[in-house]
Amino acid sequence: MAELDDPSRSESTGLRAAQYVRMSTEHQRYSTENQADAIAHYARKHGIEIVRTYTDAGKSGLRLDGRDALKQLIDDVTHNRADFSLILVYDVSRWGRFQDADQSAYYEYICKDAGVSVRYCAEQFENDGSLSATIIKSMKRAMAGEYSRELSAKVFAGQCRLIKLGFRQGGVAGYGLRRRLVDEHGQAKAELARGEHKSLQTDRVVLVPGPDAEVEIVRRIYKQFVSGGRSEAEIAAALNAEGRTTELGRPWSRALVHQILINEKYAGHNVYNRISFKLKQKRVVNPPDMLVRCDDAFEPLVSDALFAAARSIILARCRRYSDAEMLQLLDSALRTYGRLSALVIDESEDLPSSSAYRYRFGSLVRAYRLVGYDPGRDFSYLETNRALRVMHPAIVAETIAAVEAVGGAVRRDPETDLLHINDELTLSIVIARSTRTHAGACRWKIRLDAGLRPDITLAVRMDDNNAKVLDYYILPWIDVAVAQGAIRFRDENGVSLDAYRCETLDPFVHLTRRTNIRRAA
Repeated sequence: MAELDDPSRSESTGLRAAQYVRMSTEHQRYSTENQADAIAHYARKHGIEIVRTYTDAGKSGLRLDGRDALKQLIDDVTHNRADFSLILVYDVSRWGRFQDADQSAYYEYICKDAGVSVRYCAEQFENDGSLSATIIKSMKRAMAGEYSRELSAKVFAGQCRLIKLGFRQGGVAGYGLRRRLVDEHGQAKAELARGEHKSLQTDRVVLVPGPDAEVEIVRRIYKQFVSGGRSEAEIAAALNAEGRTTELGRPWSRALVHQILINEKYAGHNVYNRISFKLKQKRVVNPPDMLVRCDDAFEPLVSDALFAAARSIILARCRRYSDAEMLQLLDSALRTYGRLSALVIDESEDLPSSSAYRYRFGSLVRAYRLVGYDPGRDFSYLETNRALRVMHPAIVAETIAAVEAVGGAVRRDPETDLLHINDELTLSIVIARSTRTHAGACRWKIRLDAGLRPDITLAVRMDDNNAKVLDYYILPWIDVAVAQGAIRFRDENGVSLDAYRCETLDPFVHLTRRTNIRRAA
């Protein structure tokens, strides 16, 4: 009965709304509960019924990435799944603190264009499209972005100050080290376990040596690498053979050993700002002159001289080779081992990685040819397959765009790669590589996924050079299941298969077209 006597409650207008609430870690006043209360008050006052809630808790408003609720809201609106005509948001900053104010406007326009308007419940203007509202809203968007820029600069300055004082800023301690909590006077309070964080604003974190057994292994890694001449892979293999594991109970790897050898915290130095990701825009590896450091901040596990020796060995290995030098090293490996393969290259300490050869020369096969090595098999199909794997996402994207252009809805399953179209049928897209027989005829082989059993398999046949799409086959599972996993195509396949053939995607797209049917009188 209390609500009936509420003077702020208006009669229902029949308007249905979804509320969107977002909280990062900025202020308690922006908690999702406080936002929901303010939105509920606004809805009662205007006679609006809230029928959906979309919540992004602990999410930054700088980008759309990671804000699954907002993405779902926009997707529901643009694909006509919304059973509401309004979106209620606490204020402009909750919609987003995008660094480009036009991005915030764009997402609001998408909703408006679909017939769903956005209202900001705690703002002093009505989002009614008037000149004054448009000007104020534009200023609010710019101010929301500027707030993030100013806050980022202040936070970074504070972090740099603490680094120079010798305190740890974020991140796990690492093998052989532990995080210790200290108060504002530097007095030890407790050791922080993995995943634990300080609770008081005045507390700080420093690094200290971990268990003796871990410290001894760190020192052993450095000595074996510097004095023993052993590689990271050999050290990792030896540790695994002894049954040693990392602090997480996992086996050792070359990468883990390498990280220990290059991180200055093991020499007691506090180094920060190696990588910048300001305002979540772009991840940048910073040059040495931008590093923020405090030398001798922690008790070292290895001496400066030992760390410097390890670094000099690693830097000597990281020189950039010219094409001629890379081929000369490859030729030397061929003479040494008598054969070449990706495994031989990666296991050789004197050679760049096999991926480096692929990147520099286009493929390992081409690098082999340049040093006169014949692997004894025709590996050209590997290059073709690699090119087709690159092409597959583009064909999938083209198909999705074509279906959505005619009003269809497409949802891609990230695990199976199946496309769910209009929540009515599933589609698998398969690219068929063209191969030639000894007689010179073209053949294609389509593999069907008997485990997933898609309703339709869209078979994309490549031309004889595997450079572009030749045609498409729309294969319903009910008709091709008897093929037992694979279908082999010729240039001409008879009506039993060619009845499903089409020159373009248009016939398939037409199958997915949505048509509004008027209710009969």
